[in-house]
Amino acid sequence: MRNLLRIFAVAVLLMTAGHVNAQEARFGHIDLQGLIQVMPERASAEAEYNKQAKELEDQMETMQTELENKYKEYMTKRDSLSEIVRVAKETDIQDLQQRIQNFAQVAQQQLQQKQNEMLKPIFEKAQKAVADVGKEKGLIYVFDVSGELGTVLYRSNESLDVLPLAKAKLGIK
Repeated sequence: MRNLLRIFAVAVLLMTAGHVNAQEARFGHIDLQGLIQVMPERASAEAEYNKQAKELEDQMETMQTELENKYKEYMTKRDSLSEIVRVAKETDIQDLQQRIQNFAQVAQQQLQQKQNEMLKPIFEKAQKAVADVGKEKGLIYVFDVSGELGTVLYRSNESLDVLPLAKAKLGIK
């Protein structure tokens, strides 16, 4: 009776092991940055970003030119100015330098925020396409292999490259 129980237990283990092997884990990988680079929405977002960056850069150049002109004028007349006028011009130049620094900081923050706003829907669309492909192909995980954060030390040939499938899902050739 004991032997019969042992044989039965071994048979159950073998059947379970066979069932686990039949449900092999499937993994995929994608260069998400590569996918985003070929999305048409990225090009239009980049053009909009560059337009806004150019506007801010032009404004910054105008302010720099104004500062340079005020400084040159001050330097040529400084010896002939009364002390109160000289101090007023120095204060004016320092105030303009401070405004330029503040403008540069705010402009950088606004550009970063605008870039994030423009890229967010693009990333979401790409991630949805990857998730849809992953579900369709029965993948457990899809690893992003782009950039330093996506470093994968080993990738088997059995890992499915999801990039061409995600591009097809998005209608990108």
